Amino acid sequence: MAVSKIFLITGAGRGMGVDLVQAALSAGHSVVATGRNAARVRESLGDHDQLLTTDLDITDPASITAAVDVALARFGRIDVLLNNAGNFYAGFFEELSPAQVDQQIQTNLVGPMHVTRAVLPVMRSQRSGHVVTISSMAGLVGQEFCSAYAASKFGLEGWMESIRTEIEPFGIRTTIVEPGFFRTDLLEETSTTWAELSIDDYAERTAQTITAWKSMNGQQGGDPAKLATALVGLIDSDEPPFRWVAGADAVPGAEQVAHDLLAQVDAHRELSESLYFETADAVS
Repeated sequence: MAVSKIFLITGAGRGMGVDLVQAALSAGHSVVATGRNAARVRESLGDHDQLLTTDLDITDPASITAAVDVALARFGRIDVLLNNAGNFYAGFFEELSPAQVDQQIQTNLVGPMHVTRAVLPVMRSQRSGHVVTISSMAGLVGQEFCSAYAASKFGLEGWMESIRTEIEPFGIRTTIVEPGFFRTDLLEETSTTWAELSIDDYAERTAQTITAWKSMNGQQGGDPAKLATALVGLIDSDEPPFRWVAGADAVPGAEQVAHDLLAQVDAHRELSESLYFETADAVS
């Protein structure tokens, strides 16, 4: 049986956050479940002896610090940070306002950075911990109508890859989760914001794409409860992965990205390898 851990989970009051909390509790762990409205988080999760709910707005550093303090006061440590909170600004890039793009980056990229910054001193002092961040297949491959969302997720992955070697010497592990299409609330009105600008050249495609995205809501093939259970199992394993591509639709997508990258490297290998200063021997 896995050693009981203390989880801090963001965005825990709805969608996959609820499944993640329930999976961690079912595995015998204690959970600090956070959201912008702790009352709604409690309403979604109910009562449990090993559950603490508290307010945490990932875009508000003061709110994050307060939540970490509450977690430490109750449990004394944080073993797993699960960055789950996020949202989706959907639209063609030119139709997304600059403010919407900024808000997407602030929530999906800067928000997890703020939370992790607040938790890392705790994990460093423990000389142990695990930072798990929910990304997306949109963090590996871009897609039209998802430009701002993909930008936030690509940034998230670059940041997670970079801090990995910074914090490993302190016994802190990292995992990036890249789900495909799961039946979460990402396409619900509470999580999705459509582009607020309108450009005639995009109008027909925008209308068609919004209709298509809305029709997909609730029809996604991935089961978020199964993902949550599997993820907690990986966190409890002796060697949790640095990257987990999650979902039957995500695996071929990731394989295609890897194949395309290798093919593009090979296509211009000779030119790429020629871009060095000539050595003195070569000149003579």
